[in-house]
Amino acid sequence: MTLAPDAEATVEQVIRRRISDALGGWYGSLETALPTVAFVVTWLLVDSVRTAVVAAAALLVVLAVARQLVGGSWRFLGSAVVATALAAFFALRSGQAQDAFLPGILTSGLYAVGAVASILLRWPLLGFVVAIGDPDYAERPTGWRRDRGLVAVCSRLTWVLVALFVVRVAIMLPLYLAGEVAWLGVSKIALGWPAYLLAVVVMGAMLATGHTAQSDEGEDDVTGRMAGA
Repeated sequence: MTLAPDAEATVEQVIRRRISDALGGWYGSLETALPTVAFVVTWLLVDSVRTAVVAAAALLVVLAVARQLVGGSWRFLGSAVVATALAAFFALRSGQAQDAFLPGILTSGLYAVGAVASILLRWPLLGFVVAIGDPDYAERPTGWRRDRGLVAVCSRLTWVLVALFVVRVAIMLPLYLAGEVAWLGVSKIALGWPAYLLAVVVMGAMLATGHTAQSDEGEDDVTGRMAGA
């Protein structure tokens, strides 16, 4: 397919828009980071895993009330609830505060392996994030794979996520093994939304130099629909 000048957005432009929408902004970052802050600070003050878990749970209740008042998406708060529940289960089961960070380390490792596999199988992980912007996603959730350019660009960008997950494990696993709870808290926050933002900057630089035309496969022009959404 030959792309007429200025006729439609490139694959890179569509992806850049979708990644920006997926970040969640500063408020979403607070919702995911504050329970960890509450857990670590409380544990440092009272040296009690149970009290630290209660503090994190109490803060989640406050954040839920705030979200109800301000409105907007509950996606990031929901992620924080799940992450906090898993952390509490591991920490309370062992009685060791550092075990609160074990689920996140294991999840990052699994994501790294899964992201590499998705690239090799040509189902790049980032493609699913981008495809949610397709107005027809519910009816055709795999329609984005018809656009070969979209698959190729998302495969390259997914390597950035692989690097992010590997860095998380490489930094946090030694801290976990050493029982460095305070530094685990600092690294989890730093390697959360700020690291995602850095990854997005890297992706943005990669997208800025690309001019991949949309691949119109018959009537199922998925990138065209996303560009016009």
